[in-house]
Amino acid sequence: MTDTTTTDVPDEFAGYDDLPAVPLTSADHGPTVPRFDGDVSELPDRACWALQNLLTRRHISGERQPQLWSWVAEFADVLRVRLSELDLRLRIVDELQIAFVEQVGYDSRWGRRLLKRETINTYDAILALHLAKYMRASHEENVLVTREDIHEMFAGVTNTIDRDLAAFDKRIDRAVDKMEEREFLRAQRDDPDTFVLSPVITAVMTASVITDLQRQFEQFISSGADADTAEGDAAEGDTTDIDTTGARTTDTDGAGDLPQDRLNTTQGAHW
Repeated sequence: MTDTTTTDVPDEFAGYDDLPAVPLTSADHGPTVPRFDGDVSELPDRACWALQNLLTRRHISGERQPQLWSWVAEFADVLRVRLSELDLRLRIVDELQIAFVEQVGYDSRWGRRLLKRETINTYDAILALHLAKYMRASHEENVLVTREDIHEMFAGVTNTIDRDLAAFDKRIDRAVDKMEEREFLRAQRDDPDTFVLSPVITAVMTASVITDLQRQFEQFISSGADADTAEGDAAEGDTTDIDTTGARTTDTDGAGDLPQDRLNTTQGAHW
């Protein structure tokens, strides 16, 4: 009988050990390769970079960081898992294309806070409140506000809080600088006294935060002589007891917090 069995395996094939190596693959996102010696991550590079940026930026914006935003959107589910392991929550506001991370608190002596709170002074908190309300009341795509408009927002506190008008104006201008630093405001190139309100403020300053801050602001305004003393101290120490996180806790120095925390790293402070 004639053997008709054929094979396509070349004569030089010596076994599977001789086959070329291929990159490891992620179940849903294609091949991955080590980024460095000893890299054992199960995530694709883009997911790792999205995670790193979420932990080291105040926020990620689709408008200003479109590549990072696309990675956050693509890997949102797995990023939530990784962040949850660190007691962190991923917040994504799709309609504004804003993503950020916040600390989650619960009762455990083993848990550790990875995000540190940033202290802000009274004027920063007041300005953040007014800008958020101003942004929500506007129906325009690009909301503009001038430095003069901002000073007028403080008209209700001039007589009861600070009677030194020159110092008062300087503190307002410092609050404007702080809002620029936190990317709530963006100065126009051709007019540094005109600002565009960033959608970041709407994403971060939620309705509950605004309500809570409004309550504290009204208490601050109505505190009379005590507010005068407190503001004199804040002018030196740049702190306040206004808490804008929505959480009912404050730092040990009595300073308030921004609605979003930041990873405690050596790169310097940010949101």
